[in-house]
Amino acid sequence: MQFKTVTPEDMKNVGKKIGALLKGGDIVLLYGELGSGKSTLVKGIAEVLGVKETTGSPTFTLMNVYDTNKDNIKKLVHVDTYRLKDQQDLDDVGIDEYMYDENCICIFEWPDKLKYIKKDKKPIKISIEYLDKDRRKIIAEGLSSSS
Repeated sequence: MQFKTVTPEDMKNVGKKIGALLKGGDIVLLYGELGSGKSTLVKGIAEVLGVKETTGSPTFTLMNVYDTNKDNIKKLVHVDTYRLKDQQDLDDVGIDEYMYDENCICIFEWPDKLKYIKKDKKPIKISIEYLDKDRRKIIAEGLSSSS
């Protein structure tokens, strides 16, 4: 799947479209440069999953966990590994509790810093590329309307 955006609202709407296709147990690897709109995309995903809290980048907290209002998806877990020193930091915040739970969706920003990912499930990869100052191209691999 491929999308193009111009405004932050467009990015949020793409997040809503992607979020509607996610299911419990999904692991999403989110790639993009600083400021490309990763957290805005996650806001759209959170909104479609019925998250009531305000979502934001977990850059300093490493991981934010949100309750959803979906029966088959209990939690949305947003992880930002940008400031991750090593895999132990991620283990210390308890990511395994969520990553192996079929009632959770885990979204990882800066996934290239991860040493392991759940082996029995192929992750969904989403890349955000700058086309110019305002426009972005979003490519979602491993995601389809039958996902």
